[in-house]
Amino acid sequence: MPTCTLSLTQQVHGQLQRHLFPGDGKEAAAVLVCTRVPGTRLRLLVRDVIAVPHDKCIRRDAVSLTWPSEYIERAIDLAEPGQLSLILLHSHPGGFAEFSPVDDRSDQEIIPAIFQACGSLHGSAVMLPNGVIFARIYTPNMKMMDVDLVSVVGPDLSFWWNDARSRPISRPMAFTSQMTAELGRLTACVIGVSGTGSIVAEQLCRLGFGRVILIDHDKVETKNLNRILNTTKTDADNTLAKVAVFAGRANQYREHEYVVPVEANVLTRKAVVAAGQADVLFCCVDTLRARSIADLVCKAFLLPLFDVGVAIPTRATTGDGRAIDEATGRIDYVHPAASSLFDRGIYTAANLAAEALAEADPQAHADQVRRGYIDGIPEQAPSVIALNMRAASACVMEFIARGFPFRHDANTRYARTRFMLAEGVEEHEAEDAFHASASPHLARGDEQPLLGLPVLSEGEIE
Repeated sequence: MPTCTLSLTQQVHGQLQRHLFPGDGKEAAAVLVCTRVPGTRLRLLVRDVIAVPHDKCIRRDAVSLTWPSEYIERAIDLAEPGQLSLILLHSHPGGFAEFSPVDDRSDQEIIPAIFQACGSLHGSAVMLPNGVIFARIYTPNMKMMDVDLVSVVGPDLSFWWNDARSRPISRPMAFTSQMTAELGRLTACVIGVSGTGSIVAEQLCRLGFGRVILIDHDKVETKNLNRILNTTKTDADNTLAKVAVFAGRANQYREHEYVVPVEANVLTRKAVVAAGQADVLFCCVDTLRARSIADLVCKAFLLPLFDVGVAIPTRATTGDGRAIDEATGRIDYVHPAASSLFDRGIYTAANLAAEALAEADPQAHADQVRRGYIDGIPEQAPSVIALNMRAASACVMEFIARGFPFRHDANTRYARTRFMLAEGVEEHEAEDAFHASASPHLARGDEQPLLGLPVLSEGEIE
């Protein structure tokens, strides 16, 4: 399992690759300004890029590069207020997949000077012609550690491992033991472990994720035994936490414990910090406020987000009766540089406020709805396990398609998948079908307050 990782968006990666490989066969450089994710695991996030202009370099050839210190100084100006980390990135046009002796000497000269200016972690990195990045980090005493994993998050997911000797660009084939082996090194987080979430979590465990973090604050009740996997009547009678019950059963699948239960509301700092330790995020909740938090975590911590929801709308029939109008499922894939769930209309400021009002004062909310001042929150139709399984499977398959491509079409065509079982229809919407608004939270990392929300400040009650 990686203990030190570096994440960047596919958009930033493309920008870097174009700059570092302009086509002249010579080395080029850039400085990455990185934030950190809170928590015990070291996850660095690329927030800003300072590209060193090719014509400003003192020397540029196929195996060496000398560039003015003013670009490091510019990066220090960005990093100093938040004590952020700088990573000096350059290219190896010849494809040499290791740090060279020249790289080693350069680090020993330059990195200590950066420490004198700011920060407690800085490093260096190399990009190869195929786009693969490998990196290393130094502490102030110049103790070096490898970055175990560099992940690129976009319409496709790339995971580059430091110990892969050939540093291949190709991904493991989907549904093979090679996929299982890589999943064994990744951490998934599931927010909401109920009707749909428990089925998503079950698949992630059986697929072989090395760690599965479960976040939910609810207890097992008799009424939901018909749709939550790994629960029993005894669990409901004892009102045990959903995450504890699921983890207790799933941890019996292997010789060691790998499922981590986090009994907390996702609106707490404890939950947000736990989610930030993952490599991929699954949102399986039935509240809009929880979805809005998952949306922010995706942006702030550069995590791929898979959001799933189901509904069974009904229609009026003669004699004041009701009939099933449709049985639907929706899967949205969101990556940090693309449109958010908010951009896609999954929630709005108005229905977030309505939901908060309903939690605080259900009677007042009912009165508001009757007077027409705010939109009512659609009551969640009763779920059935067959529908939940259909949606949960589609959600996990969406992840596999992104990380281990098997589709004939580009993944950009599948930003949203919606199926309607009554009509027998499945439809897809592409990335460009949604407007992506600029986010102030992108790669925010552990900047306080977390996610820009005062309720998640350090010292707040969890």
